[in-house]
Amino acid sequence: MAKSAPATPRSEASETLRFLLTLALIVLIVRSFVFAPYSIPSESMLPRLFIGDYLFVTKWNYGFSRWSLPWGWPLIPGRVLPHTPERGDVVVFRSPPAPDEHDVIKRVIGLPGDTIQVRRGQVILNGVAIPKARVADFVIPVTPNYHCDAQYQDTDAGRPVCRYRRYRETLPGGRSYDVLDRGYFADRDDTDLYTVPAGNVFLMGDNRDDSADSRFAPPAGMGYVPLERIEGKAQVSFFSTDGSASWVKPWTWASAARWSRIGEGF
Repeated sequence: MAKSAPATPRSEASETLRFLLTLALIVLIVRSFVFAPYSIPSESMLPRLFIGDYLFVTKWNYGFSRWSLPWGWPLIPGRVLPHTPERGDVVVFRSPPAPDEHDVIKRVIGLPGDTIQVRRGQVILNGVAIPKARVADFVIPVTPNYHCDAQYQDTDAGRPVCRYRRYRETLPGGRSYDVLDRGYFADRDDTDLYTVPAGNVFLMGDNRDDSADSRFAPPAGMGYVPLERIEGKAQVSFFSTDGSASWVKPWTWASAARWSRIGEGF
């Protein structure tokens, strides 16, 4: 009986390619359906989130849609395994298409059917004012990735800092979080009455006077955010930098890190 030909050994290049493709697939699945990293590019969620914070966002909390996938690939119709966020959740979502689509992070304030209005800087939820208590000022150092207008500048222990008035808001059910108030601004602190449509949520930044959120229609803000555009829930900070490090100078990485912020949950 004739002997079968020996199997052709796979080349090292093909094995490496198979490994890389498998790894890419695993990363894609994890990032789309389990958790994904997110970096904070703006100050709209101060005092909870600083520019330069990095956090993990879990993807399964509210179900899955096309926006769970990288670049919003339209492979998932509608929402699969849908769940509505709770008031107070900090969520990452895909912004409206105008002027450009990008990932944004805000706090859920209103659910479908809720009425919301801001009067003199206080949020009125379903006709009842959300309690807002004055607490100690929020102080943040001036760093390469964060500066503030002259009117908020101060010094602390000889270093330049930014100082803002801070308040503690408490939602129905007892969930609390800190917000900042930089003074009275008519367009932000006195708004129309909003009624959240079905299938949408009303989101606000904790830095109330520097947040383009649901108080403003696109392109100035986000308007009501459809639930299918929510990508996940913020869970824990895994790194934070003040922007003073240089990637080509590894010895600066440790000094630029804000170690006390690592591991903070939501």
